[in-house]
Order: sequence, then structure tokens, then C-alpha cells
Amino acid sequence: MGIPNKRAVFLDKDGTLIRDVPYNADPNKIELLTGVADGLRLLSLQGFSFFVITNQAGVAKGYFREEALRDVEHKLQQLLGQNGIALTGFYYCPHHPEGTVQAYTKRCHCRKPLPGLLIEAALTHGISLRDSWMVGDILDDVEAGNRAGCKTVLVDELRRERQKEHNGYRNPSFIADSFSEAASLIISRKFNHK
Repeated sequence: MGIPNKRAVFLDKDGTLIRDVPYNADPNKIELLTGVADGLRLLSLQGFSFFVITNQAGVAKGYFREEALRDVEHKLQQLLGQNGIALTGFYYCPHHPEGTVQAYTKRCHCRKPLPGLLIEAALTHGISLRDSWMVGDILDDVEAGNRAGCKTVLVDELRRERQKEHNGYRNPSFIADSFSEAASLIISRKFNHK
């Protein structure tokens, strides 16, 4: 097995790629946010592959069954596919330490801010984490990306997360006002090698 050399952008789902509807597993309520399709197309042209990395505590809390996430992934793949974008992987954590469904009620390595899902995706697909990025809308996304060894972009259009303390693993490489700006930052850093 060779040295991982592929580059990826790991993407939080709710509030980053799609409109944030709490604990949603209804495909009919899934819609891409403005600028996401254009930003992903530009990143795709630069050779990045895309992975969704999402916490889905609704499973542990009994709001929906794990099987419902297949329809969520399918709808997301469909929306992206209509825009000429392929999603390489869809990784989710169904656990929560305060869940109500016993099989999913636990502490785990895959729930962000821990980096388990990014590491799993990287190992499975030959991704170089140091050449990859994590993009999300909260500091747990940033921490997961930093812990995995990626560069990170916090998309903070409403400027809520900027008010919080950014230190250690919770310090993003960059802060963007929109997904489009995040994509531009990633592309410009690729060429500047920063």
C-alpha cells in the first residue's frame, strides 16, 4: 500500500452543505445552501474529492432510525449529481452519550469533535489528511478537522461561532462568510502552498 496522495474536502452536512433543519431525516426537506454547488464544482476542478462527515444524534435519541440516513444520503447525492458533483463518501455518527436508544447510547471516537470519521475515510480512500480540508459551520467541525491533521475553514455567515473562544484544536485555519468564500480560500491556498 502506497503513501496516501489524494486530496479531499471533508464537509459538515447541516448548516454547511444544506439548510439546517434540526434532527431532519426527511429527504423532502433537504436543500443545498446558496453557493454550495458552485463552490464544490470549482473544488472538483482542482482534483478534490468530497466526503460528508456528520453527527446524527437523532438516531441515538430515537427521532429516526439509522436506516433513514440512506435516503438522506441518496437525496444529497441526487442534488449534487444534478450539479455535476460526485460525493465520494457519506460518513455519519449515530451515537450520543445521552441517547435513549441503548445500542447507540455511548461515547465513541466517531462523534465530532473527535476525528474518527475523517481518519476512517482517509484510510479507506487513500486520502492525505495533511493535504485535505475540513469545512464546517461550528467549532466542533473545526476541532475534528484539526485533530485529524487537516486544514480547516469555519463558514460562519451569521457570525455566531466567531464570538466563541478559538484556541488549540478549535482555532480554524480560516474563517469564511459563505461556502463560496471557503472554496475560494481553499483554491487560493492550493496554489500558494500555504
